[in-house]
Amino acid sequence: MQFLSIIRIVGILVMLFSFTMLVPASVALIYGDGGGRAFLEAFLLNFVVGTVLWWFCRDYKYELRSREGFLIVVLFWVVLGSLGAVPFILLERPNLNFAESIFESFSGLTTTGATVIVGLDQLPKAILFYRQFLQWLGGMGIIVLAVAIIPLLGIGGMELYRAEMPGPLKEQKMRPRIAETAKALWLIYVALTALCATAFWFAGMDWFDAISHSFSTIAIGGFSTHDASIGYFKSDLINYITVLFLLISSCNFALHFAVFDQFNGRYKGLAKRKFFGVYWRDYEFRFFILIQFSLFLICFLVLWADSYFGGRASTLSQALFQSVSISTTAGFTTDNFSIWPSFLPLILVLASFIGGCAGSTGGGLKMFRVLLLYLQGRREVHRFIHPNVIQPIKLGKHVLSERIVEGVWAFFSAYFFVFVICWIASIACGMETFDALNAVIATMNNLGPALGTVSSNFLHVPDSAKLVLTFAMVCGRLEVFTLLVILTPTFWKD
Repeated sequence: MQFLSIIRIVGILVMLFSFTMLVPASVALIYGDGGGRAFLEAFLLNFVVGTVLWWFCRDYKYELRSREGFLIVVLFWVVLGSLGAVPFILLERPNLNFAESIFESFSGLTTTGATVIVGLDQLPKAILFYRQFLQWLGGMGIIVLAVAIIPLLGIGGMELYRAEMPGPLKEQKMRPRIAETAKALWLIYVALTALCATAFWFAGMDWFDAISHSFSTIAIGGFSTHDASIGYFKSDLINYITVLFLLISSCNFALHFAVFDQFNGRYKGLAKRKFFGVYWRDYEFRFFILIQFSLFLICFLVLWADSYFGGRASTLSQALFQSVSISTTAGFTTDNFSIWPSFLPLILVLASFIGGCAGSTGGGLKMFRVLLLYLQGRREVHRFIHPNVIQPIKLGKHVLSERIVEGVWAFFSAYFFVFVICWIASIACGMETFDALNAVIATMNNLGPALGTVSSNFLHVPDSAKLVLTFAMVCGRLEVFTLLVILTPTFWKD
């Protein structure tokens, strides 16, 4: 294990992250409502830490293997999340203790959206922007950004990329060089953010709210600059715009990449086809749309039958917004869905286990894995009837190897093993059983709100439980295996 080389790279990544503190510092300068000094101090501290780590190991340059890649990713998220808490500790408003600061920082960076802060409408613009900006950086993954812009990471860049990116996207080298792939992904990410911000502005948000909410929408994070979240704006148009960009961000970015290349004329065969066909030919995307439509229809019919919102237009808007927001693990709210009639609150929270598509910024198990679990279950039922039949699992004309199926089941088992451990640990920290269950669902699925006392914020969760839930956030963001692999004895054997 090349520990000194690992420390060197972590130091470079921390230096890179430190410059993000200058952005909210600039916001503080523009609005003049405080917070600028804390972010400048956080920048200096983070930069010094990164410089020290790099300086003493600057001469150790070795090619990265898979093991080093996994360790760098885990170390970086732990270090970055911890250093990201520095502004929350230094700021007088909000007045957060250490555990709350760590929780808020990791919640932003992992795009969970769970918060311990109340009174958002009275906070300085700089801290509001910083929370949103953390989610935006965490959505695509700052390590992918690092691979794109730091040439000296090029040698081992693929190992970092595979360890950090979720789902099958990690095996898709959409450009011959991994740095080109990372740059293309970030270009798409930035373009979607700009489009989303512009749409919000046209719909009636001011520029600050439009940019801030575009960050958390494209990252599927759920943080807002207002306590009432998207409900603050009381606009059906803003609701629909949010839904549109949440659905776009929940798709596999490899599909967006294919459309991007189509418009660039890179693949001339694709240029003759309708661009939406790129999405519709993907089985995971079709399954995703089916799930989303089914959830919306169920919510709409139950709310309409109960006359919960009165008019059909408001029922349509609320049902669509909340079903998409919760099921994609964004966690935006326009209404307290936890008190909706019948089984709707439960089915929405359970839908967060599915989440978005693989290779998206959403959380949860991911649609691709759920689809394979369904196909595997259907095959096993068929085998009970015809035990001697050999029936491979296929997606269209593509036959999936048994290794992929085994990997999905292994991930499913590990995911719920960690889920149960975090649930038990939260109860041991003093939480009620039902509240602990919902808190772990909200954090491990990177959802944010859930049911019970955590339906709006996590302020009253014990500090020790906040640290447990922070661990659940990181497990969910890194999709369990990246974190668990470094805990095995085999990982540390040469």
